[in-house]
Amino acid sequence: MPTSTAPTSPATQGELSNYKNLLEEPPDHAVGKSRGGLTTKIHALVDGNRRPLVLMLGPGQGGDSPMFENLMEALKVEKAGPGAARRRPDRAMADKAYSSKAIRKYLRDRGIQCVIPEKEDQKANRKRKGQAGGRPVTYDREAYKRRNVVECSFNTLKQWRSLATRYDKLALTYRSAVVLHAVLIWSAAIVESA
Repeated sequence: MPTSTAPTSPATQGELSNYKNLLEEPPDHAVGKSRGGLTTKIHALVDGNRRPLVLMLGPGQGGDSPMFENLMEALKVEKAGPGAARRRPDRAMADKAYSSKAIRKYLRDRGIQCVIPEKEDQKANRKRKGQAGGRPVTYDREAYKRRNVVECSFNTLKQWRSLATRYDKLALTYRSAVVLHAVLIWSAAIVESA
């Protein structure tokens, strides 16, 4: 059986990216396989006006829900006047990819209203278990209609071709372009409000 002599990558394969320290290059450069090939996933928290508050990167094959707590912990909105920065929103809206008991408990423990619908398979499992399955998930359906704000924010972000298609080798370089675009979005919002 022939063996390959192709050089292998010095990066640790399969290791999670360094989400906590955004100034350190992750070993996998936040690149991973997805259906479209090698790609990077942008994880974001946005306000009600489509302005990014927190931006993080992950490999393409990485799930959305494992990043939720990292995004929430990184949230910090400075006040105009005296006092501590705000670190807890009134509510968190997300799609079904974020539907898990752990995320619901995380939000409940912090007093944040959860506006996340339940996945169909989770509904079926709960119903199959009967009373042991627990109560149905409730959420504000009227508030959930505004969840498209996140998708609109990504649409604005991906208008830059270099963000829609990653050309940068380093995750730090790619993330700096993402943050630069976020700064431009915030700058335009400040100019409009003045």
